[in-house]
Amino acid sequence: MRKSLIMMVAAMCLGAGLAVNALADEPIDWRAQEKQLKQSQKVERDAMKLKERQIRQSLKATPVPVATRDTIIHKMQREHRDLLLKQKDARQKLKDQEKAYREYLRSNRG
Repeated sequence: MRKSLIMMVAAMCLGAGLAVNALADEPIDWRAQEKQLKQSQKVERDAMKLKERQIRQSLKATPVPVATRDTIIHKMQREHRDLLLKQKDARQKLKDQEKAYREYLRSNRG
């Protein structure tokens, strides 16, 4: 739930920034957009690390069957992989948007 909330806030901030710049006909500060995206992704990764640390401590503190422990650890690894892939896709999407915007500007000038 917290992860989806963070992603929604990041998406709204990113989308609002693009919409305001597009309406104002001002050049978009892509470096600031990328910096903001990376910062929000770092917060997400830190939250994931904290969650994983808490789960591992919980597994150590309580007797859990080996099969259950392996399932939980595998699920954590899968979530971590998915998060990194999702973040990589978001960074690539921003780069593609920048490329498309620059292409659009070039086509309108020439």
